[in-house]
Amino acid sequence: MRENLHRFFRAARGVGVHVSPAESIDAMRAVAQVGISDRAVLRDALLLTLAKSKDEKLALGDCFDLFFSQPEPRQDQPETDNDDTPQDADQPPSSSDGGESQSPEGLGALAQMLLSQDRNAIAAAIASASGAASLSDIRYSTQRGIFSSRILDAMGLQRLRDDLDELTATNPALAERLRAALDALREAVRDTVSQGLALYAREEAENLRNEILRNAPLARIERRQVAEMRSLIRQIARRLRERYSKPRKRQRRGHLDVRRTLRRNAAWGGVPFLTAWKRKHRDRPKIVALCDVSGSVAQVSDFFLLLIHSLHEVVDDVRSFAFSSHLIEVSEILESNSPEEAMSEIMSKVGFGSSDYGSSLVDFEKEFMSTLTPQTTVIVLGDARSNNLDPRADILRRISDRSKRLVWLNPEGRLAWGFGDSEMPRYATFCSVVRQCATAQQLERAVSDIVATYQ
Repeated sequence: MRENLHRFFRAARGVGVHVSPAESIDAMRAVAQVGISDRAVLRDALLLTLAKSKDEKLALGDCFDLFFSQPEPRQDQPETDNDDTPQDADQPPSSSDGGESQSPEGLGALAQMLLSQDRNAIAAAIASASGAASLSDIRYSTQRGIFSSRILDAMGLQRLRDDLDELTATNPALAERLRAALDALREAVRDTVSQGLALYAREEAENLRNEILRNAPLARIERRQVAEMRSLIRQIARRLRERYSKPRKRQRRGHLDVRRTLRRNAAWGGVPFLTAWKRKHRDRPKIVALCDVSGSVAQVSDFFLLLIHSLHEVVDDVRSFAFSSHLIEVSEILESNSPEEAMSEIMSKVGFGSSDYGSSLVDFEKEFMSTLTPQTTVIVLGDARSNNLDPRADILRRISDRSKRLVWLNPEGRLAWGFGDSEMPRYATFCSVVRQCATAQQLERAVSDIVATYQ
């Protein structure tokens, strides 16, 4: 049962339930207390020890039902099983057939099991063979045939074929029954492999899908993929929080100052009742994000704003602005609404217009220039295409002078910078960092590098 539980934990991770080593130990202790005879009690014990939210509880319950369901062969019976079938067709051949028939006792274990139609024994044999064939290693749907063959071989398919060859010559009726039972067994094994694919390959399939999405141009994401991309962006934000939150907590405490600690405790013979810590001053993170939401880059800005505002545990002070022909602050909109509602409201106010970087920079200088400090990192997301209007690069220079860093993330390829109405070469002069940012992977790296400068 221990090995079976380990496979269940692996399947649970595949459906999105985070199972840590400590949680798996707690679950195994709970199972040891309640036992495995009562399936409902076992299910409740695993859900109580592993699920940490309502969504995880639902996902884990479905996973449990699928994992612990036993495979069964099809119930289709050959015509020889009808009530009007002569008795000698259902019974093993007797010695009155001239001594040429083979008795069931002379058949292999698999053949006898199939002829006896013992469904429990067949299900147990399939489960055992699945373990021997390492079904939990299945990753892709193209591997169904391989694992089906492995399971049948582990059950003794070769011996069964030999038995079929012998029965075909000595008892065709019994051979036909065995052949029909073998067909039902193949279907049951295919069902078991499909079950294993649903359990163990889901995580691999999701990772593959996420990897494709991570490298897909954000501006070309199809409508049906928007929800998946938003989920991926949330995963990226969670990963960044986990990466940078712990170092910040350690830095607040500092490192033990051994010399000062010993001097402070000289009166107690050096026993460290009082401790002294070394603390290195670090700038308090502060980010100001300016996002172009004109028609050409609106979708990229959607994902970027979602990522920035998912990082509040790492960056305490984040202010976001959106612009096309003019600029407005959208921090409160993003924080108080769902992503869909927030972007709908932002787009209704400033979205899908013709971009005018000069006018937007003028708006920022008039109303929000005071938000910049020497600790501020300013991030601009946009293609720097100002429709041949005045780019007001002088304002961008003043923004750069007042802030710690000015980072420009451009969703266009570098080969397009400076051609047509692109003002990227002029703006790049005043930027600390200029990066192409067309995919989720590039976006993650860029934000990770920005946050890392405060660690």
